[in-house]
Amino acid sequence: MDQARSTISKIFNGEPHCYTRFNLTQNMEGDSSQVEMKLSSDVDEEVGGNGVGGHLNHNSNHSAYVTHKPGRSPRSLCFMAVGTLLIFIIGFLIGYVVYQKKRVEPLCKSTAMPFEDPLPVYPHETGSAPLMDWEDVMKFLNKKFSTDKFEAAFRDFSSDTHQAGSPGDESLANRVMERFSRLGMKTWTDQHFVKVQDPPASGSNKIRFRNQSKERLEGFLSYSGTGTVSGAVLYAHYGQEDDFSTLRDKNIHASGRVVLLRAGRITFAEKVANAAKMNATAVLIYPDPEDYAFADTTQLFGHVHLGSGDPYTPGFPSFNHTQFPPIQSSGLPPIPAQTISARVATGILRQLGGPAEPEKWGGIHQLGGVDDVVTLEVNNVLTEKKIHNVFGVLEGFVDKDRYVVIGAQRDAWGPGFAKSTVGTSILVELARAIADMTEWDGFKPRRSIVFASWSAGEYGSVGATEWLEGYLSSLSTKAFTYVDLDAVVSGLNGFKVSGSPLLYSLIENALAKVSTSNQGPSLLSQFGKGSWQTNMLEPLRLDDTAYPFLTFSGIPSISFRFTSGSSEYPYFGTMQDTREKLNAATSNQVPQLAQAAARFAGHMVLRLVHDRLLRIDVTKYHWIVTSQVAKVNAKVNEIRRLCRRLVLVIRFERRREPGVTPSIRDTNPPSCVQLRPQLFPQDVTVQWLFSAAGSYGRAARMLMDNVQNSDLEDIEMCRILNDRMMTVEKNFLSPYVSPRDTPFRHILLGSGPHTLRGLMEHLEGLKMSAPGADADLFRNQFALVTWTIQASANALAEDIWMVSSKK
Repeated sequence: MDQARSTISKIFNGEPHCYTRFNLTQNMEGDSSQVEMKLSSDVDEEVGGNGVGGHLNHNSNHSAYVTHKPGRSPRSLCFMAVGTLLIFIIGFLIGYVVYQKKRVEPLCKSTAMPFEDPLPVYPHETGSAPLMDWEDVMKFLNKKFSTDKFEAAFRDFSSDTHQAGSPGDESLANRVMERFSRLGMKTWTDQHFVKVQDPPASGSNKIRFRNQSKERLEGFLSYSGTGTVSGAVLYAHYGQEDDFSTLRDKNIHASGRVVLLRAGRITFAEKVANAAKMNATAVLIYPDPEDYAFADTTQLFGHVHLGSGDPYTPGFPSFNHTQFPPIQSSGLPPIPAQTISARVATGILRQLGGPAEPEKWGGIHQLGGVDDVVTLEVNNVLTEKKIHNVFGVLEGFVDKDRYVVIGAQRDAWGPGFAKSTVGTSILVELARAIADMTEWDGFKPRRSIVFASWSAGEYGSVGATEWLEGYLSSLSTKAFTYVDLDAVVSGLNGFKVSGSPLLYSLIENALAKVSTSNQGPSLLSQFGKGSWQTNMLEPLRLDDTAYPFLTFSGIPSISFRFTSGSSEYPYFGTMQDTREKLNAATSNQVPQLAQAAARFAGHMVLRLVHDRLLRIDVTKYHWIVTSQVAKVNAKVNEIRRLCRRLVLVIRFERRREPGVTPSIRDTNPPSCVQLRPQLFPQDVTVQWLFSAAGSYGRAARMLMDNVQNSDLEDIEMCRILNDRMMTVEKNFLSPYVSPRDTPFRHILLGSGPHTLRGLMEHLEGLKMSAPGADADLFRNQFALVTWTIQASANALAEDIWMVSSKK
């Protein structure tokens, strides 16, 4: 220690300087080496002419390296000081520039909004996926498809018997898996054990009208109530809510009646649920010849679960190791339901008595009298089936843990050519085309693409829903879009599309770029007729596989189809869904339409995995929210006016003064007579609901401003913005209801009392003093919907302190 002090003192006093000696000594007892460092003064050691201390003994195993520092003159010290100052100044400038760059958000052009083509071409990109010119991407994709390839796919995946869980269904699953594997994709299967209801293995379901003989029924509705019931027939048109309202206005009630309904317009499940709410005893559904141009003996098949997935494991997956609690879905009907042929229904309708049907229904049939008794016997059996979902994935090169899912139903009641074969063929051909592009054409998707083949779709999207339930926590944060390929070709003269408002701009862009032929007009020009949202957009249907993706999981979804125009394809859910029937409906253009459908789906999928920023427009929901809030406000004001009017009428009636004219006393409209003012909470204000809607609009615009000004070369910045946009749909799922009891939790597009539509229905119930109307329950629902919208707006903000600073 003294020697060190002495050495340091000598440095500053100008005395002879020290040197540092490093000794690298090999340990003779092992392979490790040691380093020795000594500080020595010039007077402490005797140094030889070679600069090495002469007293050290060196050999082959010991060596020394010595550095001798020259003396420092005043001039050299001056240079050192100047050099040190320059280094400090340069470092300070570099640090200042870096700090300012972090503070100021980088500005750059964006490919996200507005969605206009052609997009600017960027010469390079930081990351592992070079951005291919979008026009080249589309050229490569279009070259991959041909009608011959689709014809071959139709042959490979056609089957007369492939009901869910059957050997035919499993055989098709193996073929799909083999195709995915040959393309070099990572593949896997998802196995579920689900409970479904099938017709009785021995015996049958039966019907008897009046005292006639029983008739055996071949068609059936899965998940129907079972047993034998009797009741007078009541014809209720299509069984929509408006149809039952029309009957109530005529003082005709469905309680205790067997309701006879025409198929179409709404799902079987919705028809039965509406009848059950009216306390009907049972439901019969038939294909009316006016809607279904096929033989009057054709049987209908379907299900009546008002939901999706296995109704005996609601809210959680039906894996084999799952411990099933003794519960069932609230969407299962409490009453029997059965399909009958047009021949059987016509025989019943011709003999019905009672009042005539309303003129707006056609005025042809009688509604039925008390003597028109029918007895229905439903003997469906509950069975367990093992089903397989099949998957293949093309992994992304930048954000491989973010993916778009594209899927198609594989099973069918019968041949199911339009229902499942066409969709499965498009799924496999899309996988082949995109896999070829990545292998041979240099296309590198930024994000992954998951191809899914679902089973048990005919029972209510069972396979898809069970997968969602099994991996909900992962899918809700990583899957950003679902594209459905079920029943995409059912006609020639129309095109319908439905999906999340977040994807409307993406849909419109694809419609403008894709046509049914190479030289023909675009789908937008051909079917849009000036306004695609008016003429092509339709609500997402309950029986659509995309529906649980959107309303249960909060994943933006798209569904589309070529149609026959005004009429629906009549052979869905029958044993006549064959290639020949679809050829007749499309003028033998099935391969060409399938090719156009593949291009449309491919355009959207590739756009979502190609661009740096997702083509998600969060501002679209602002208009949806605002319009629905305005409807709620209008309904509230209507009820308030009725309440005030009723109060005035009651006051006049109580006074009964001679000067009061009868015209004033008798001004009670029917709604006022039925209205009970005490049911409606007078202090309810829509102000907070409007405020929440406004908060969402402002947050959406701020996010899109950030997207517009984003640095596309900053991979992390793009990922953060994409993740923020991905959460929008999920944030519209009400966190205040159970996924088990209320699976479709989306407050704007779902179903149930937690939705804005549910609020409207509850207001109508308060207005008409319906049995289930409750002021306190309405207050609770109103508050929860309001806060769900406000929470969605808060989640759009970049940071929590940004939310707090705006309040």
